[in-house]
Amino acid sequence: MRRGAKRLFPALLATCLLLPLAVSAGCAPDKVELRGDWGQAQFRVELADTPEERARGLMFREQMPRSAGMLFVYEAPGPASFWMKNTLIPLDMIFADKDGVVTRVHSRAVPGDLTAIDGGRGVLVVLEINGGLAEAMGIVPGSELRHPALGQTAAWPCSE
Repeated sequence: MRRGAKRLFPALLATCLLLPLAVSAGCAPDKVELRGDWGQAQFRVELADTPEERARGLMFREQMPRSAGMLFVYEAPGPASFWMKNTLIPLDMIFADKDGVVTRVHSRAVPGDLTAIDGGRGVLVVLEINGGLAEAMGIVPGSELRHPALGQTAAWPCSE
């Protein structure tokens, strides 16, 4: 093997191994994408997919980056209700059904408020982002959410 080829081979091998990851990078467990007539948005998320993680949520956080959020994933669609006990930052809550279609948006939930925030029936996922962002971006009911937890039958599946 020629000297230059020895240096080139590892780079080519790495490219071949990483190419499938780059192609499928559109969906990842730590990323949520939304789209609608208003455009598209993407958030890096922490998953809350166990009862313990969902119970804690974003409690006690003093700040959250603008492009970050938390995605609550349930085992099956059903009613969802939240409150802001021990939550220190205002949040928007985006409720979506099994197809990833946004059914309800609650804007600017008040930190520490114990009033129940009803997400309605048939909720499979809830995305919490910084308060006021949903309105600023135009995220409304009917928008579509994409995440691997929704599967291939979603309105906007990961395969697209």
